[in-house]
Amino acid sequence: MNNPTPINPKQIAGERAAELVKDGMIVGLGTGSTTAFAIQALGRRVAGGLAILGIPTSYQSAFLAAECKIPLTTLDEHPVVDVDIDGADQIADFIAIKGGGAAHTREKIVAMSSKRFVVVVDESKRVDVLNHPVPLEVLPFARQLVLKQVAKLGGNARVRMGVNKDGPVISDNGNFIMDADFGAIDDPASLGEILSQCTGIVEHGIFTNVNKVYIGKKDGSVDIMET
Repeated sequence: MNNPTPINPKQIAGERAAELVKDGMIVGLGTGSTTAFAIQALGRRVAGGLAILGIPTSYQSAFLAAECKIPLTTLDEHPVVDVDIDGADQIADFIAIKGGGAAHTREKIVAMSSKRFVVVVDESKRVDVLNHPVPLEVLPFARQLVLKQVAKLGGNARVRMGVNKDGPVISDNGNFIMDADFGAIDDPASLGEILSQCTGIVEHGIFTNVNKVYIGKKDGSVDIMET
């Protein structure tokens, strides 16, 4: 007897979300392993005749979109995006923490430019209270200042170091990525507003504008939440 193919919750979430995309849409293409399944699904639909334009949020998503033959555009050409599909490191209700792939600045720009911001995750990312370290994109010149400001807010920040390179992780925009641990975050919206006011932080990874969430589960089902 053949063993059944294991269910991949990330894949089913990404592929279900890709079904939202209709002919003629401008689509934000997020970054990460779950979003990659959505991009691949869109590539198959493009091969079948779907006419869309994608706006990638990172070099990674741009490379994958090119492999999948998805035509790309820019926010300069299309400043209003119909739907943006992206992943998350953690989500509680309709607030997400993103930035594990160091792309949260561009991800937030595309999300805020979109009519609908859709998050795709597996069930392990869904929590009642956010407690994941908050990614920060930081000007290198402001590293020490940001450390002090985060400490005053009760957090502990550190520069994210590269895995296959010596030194810090550098964003697609040429900045440092830091991770700020605040423990349990009871009021993520307020924390996000405060972090936005900190000098030297280009952008933080708290996203409060989520419209729809697809949560892939190990049993093969998908929970869908919508505002």
